[in-house]
Amino acid sequence: MDIKTVGVVGCGLMGSGIAQISAQAGMQVVVREVDDAACTKGRGMIDKFLSKAVEKGKLSAEDKAAILGRMTFTTKLADMNGCDLVVEAIIENLDIKRKLFAELDTICPAHTIFATNTSSLAVGDMAASTKRPQNFVGLHFFNPVPLMRLVEVVRTLATTDNVFADACAFGEKVGKTVVRAKDSPGFVVNLLLVPYLLDSIRALESGVATKEDIDAGMKLGCGYPMGPFELLDFVGLDTTLYIAEIMFDEFKEYRYSAPPMLRRLVAAGRNGRKSGAGFYDYNK
Repeated sequence: MDIKTVGVVGCGLMGSGIAQISAQAGMQVVVREVDDAACTKGRGMIDKFLSKAVEKGKLSAEDKAAILGRMTFTTKLADMNGCDLVVEAIIENLDIKRKLFAELDTICPAHTIFATNTSSLAVGDMAASTKRPQNFVGLHFFNPVPLMRLVEVVRTLATTDNVFADACAFGEKVGKTVVRAKDSPGFVVNLLLVPYLLDSIRALESGVATKEDIDAGMKLGCGYPMGPFELLDFVGLDTTLYIAEIMFDEFKEYRYSAPPMLRRLVAAGRNGRKSGAGFYDYNK
C-alpha cells in the first residue's frame, strides 16, 4: 500500500516530530490532540523547528509553508477515518493505549495500519485490543524525531508480511534508517542501552569514579556523543526508571533492576533536564 495520509495521535515531543517528518515527506497529516490548547502548542513546536531550519538555510520559506499546509490539527478522533496509517504517540500507559486503539478500530477503514511509538510496552498487547492485529506494528522513533536517523519497526506474531513491508517503506520514506525488530521489551536499542545506563549508576554508587569522569571516559574512550549521566538527564530519569521496571518485570534479570540512587532521585523530583536537575543541575 502507498501510504498517502498519516494520522498522529498526540502532538508532544514525539508526536510533533512524527507529524513533521511525515508532512516533509509529502504526505497529508492529521494530528489529533485532546484540546485546542494542546493543538496550538504542538503546531507551535513544529513551526519553531521549521523556522530554525529556514534561518540556517536548510529549508526555504516556501517549503516550510507547504509542509505546514499539509497538516491538519483536530480534537476529534473521528477525523482519523481517512488515514492509511495511524501512529500513536501518547502517554506510556498500556491501558490508555489499548482504549485508544479499540476506539480507532471502530473509526478507521479496514486497510488502515495501526502503529505505536512505544519504547518499552509490548506491541502485541495493544494489537489485541483491536480486531486487526494483523495490521499492527511498532514504529519506535527517537527524540528529536526530525534529527535522529533511526526508527525501529517492530513486528508482532500477528503482523502480516505486507503490513510489515509497508511500515518499513514508510520509515524509509520519512528519511530514516530502518531497524527491524521482534516484539520483545526494549526492542534493539533499549534492550542494550538500559543495562548500560543502569550499570553506570551502579558504578557511581560504588565509588568507581565521579559522574563527570564516567561521562568523560565514555565520550573520549568510546566515542559516544554523550556520557551516560548526560544521556540519563536528557532522556529523563523517571522515563528510564519506568522502562527499567517494565523490562525487569519481563526478564527478571539483575541488569534491568533499578539502582537505589535512581529511585531516590526520581522520588526527589530530579528527573533530568525537564525538571531542572537530575544527575546534573541545569538551574544555573
